[in-house]
Amino acid sequence: MEIKNQKPRARSLGKWLKWKHKRGDPFHLTEVSDGGEDQSGDYLDNVLVRSTENDPCISINELRIFVGTWNVAGRSPIGSLAVDLDEWLNLKDAADMYVLGFQEIVPLKARNVLGAEDPTEATNWNMLIGKTLNNKYGCPWLTPMLNIISSEDYNYVGSPDLSRRKSVGSRIGTPMRERTRNQHEKLNGSSKYKLMASKKMVGVFVSVWMKRELLRKYCVSNVKVCSVACGIMGCLGNKGAVSVSMSIEGTSFCFIAAHLASGEKKGDEVRRNHQVSEIFRRSSFSRSQKNDNSSPPLTILGHDRIFWFGDLNYRLCLEDSFARQLIKKQDWIALKEFDQLRKEQEDGRVFQGWKEGNIDFAPTYKYSSSNHNRYSGGLPSRSGEKQRTPAWCDRILWYGRGTRQLSYFRSESKFSDHRPVSALFSTQIKLLSLPVQELLQCTPFFPP
Repeated sequence: MEIKNQKPRARSLGKWLKWKHKRGDPFHLTEVSDGGEDQSGDYLDNVLVRSTENDPCISINELRIFVGTWNVAGRSPIGSLAVDLDEWLNLKDAADMYVLGFQEIVPLKARNVLGAEDPTEATNWNMLIGKTLNNKYGCPWLTPMLNIISSEDYNYVGSPDLSRRKSVGSRIGTPMRERTRNQHEKLNGSSKYKLMASKKMVGVFVSVWMKRELLRKYCVSNVKVCSVACGIMGCLGNKGAVSVSMSIEGTSFCFIAAHLASGEKKGDEVRRNHQVSEIFRRSSFSRSQKNDNSSPPLTILGHDRIFWFGDLNYRLCLEDSFARQLIKKQDWIALKEFDQLRKEQEDGRVFQGWKEGNIDFAPTYKYSSSNHNRYSGGLPSRSGEKQRTPAWCDRILWYGRGTRQLSYFRSESKFSDHRPVSALFSTQIKLLSLPVQELLQCTPFFPP
């Protein structure tokens, strides 16, 4: 009888873990449900409360996550860019995870927007990122990825011999508190950072990397990717978002790299707000039929920790010459009063309840193509240059409890007309100990 009841209880626990931390939708959007309330919640509450009193089954660990965004203006990565990448990734203060979003990794021309996806640039960027991370902290003579990526999509699915193990759903790792010396030496002879997921849609691209040692320490599962195109005619991929969903132990993460509508005319912010709503509404992560004992989130807002970053294209609502005067004075407090994204948030039209760190750096767009040390346009007008009021187009926001931002800064690469932006976060994960893992039927996995 006990064996017969174990599977329903395991299934109930997966639902309970989501139900227990469910949050309201701050956008009042109609989202796909992540599962209804379960009557077994009270039972599981009591079970886990008693368990934590006697032998704690859930504890909290912290991860340092680097999130970065960069519009590279349609330029291909080159070898000399490694120096800029090193400075952007702030490798002197290494993070546990690197989550990088790019925009315009290909020129937004008709053949790229309308044609079939070409994985070349995504592969080139992943190779350069891997080389930069692992030259600094791993083994530079080794291939930076387990397998060379042959498409614009990639997500970590575990080792080839996983089928011989008793697996549950798409769970690909479990905590192993103790390793023998031989196992440790066998697992340690490879690059330090492992590519977990990447996804490309026209010019929007996301790449997620994780310390390999964490794959031996934590259970990483349900790695999924998603794309939403909402550009031309509301359906082409010149604008939109690519997302990665994943769970680390008992905490779910969602990373959204976005490129929203451009333009500084009055009313352009309405288009951007609409695209944000569309990305929330249309982003979904498939749930495998094998996920009997866990309930991975189906939607963005179903996750515990959410990071949204990219060229969001919100502008400064003031006259160009006045904006440049404030920039010259480095009066960021006064300049932020005219920030469009901040105003839209305060008025409740977008990103309600989301957080952003204090902006203490100059606007990141638009720099001159002829002189990368100054903004494009201005007076006197220069022939062939676009007149654009400088703006903080490149932003990083987050949503959910248990996350603390440690830094928020821009880098000074002159590779494109945007400066790269990054933020370092400390975020909590719920560590499930053996009693809960056994109930979920977790099985050990040794990463290759």
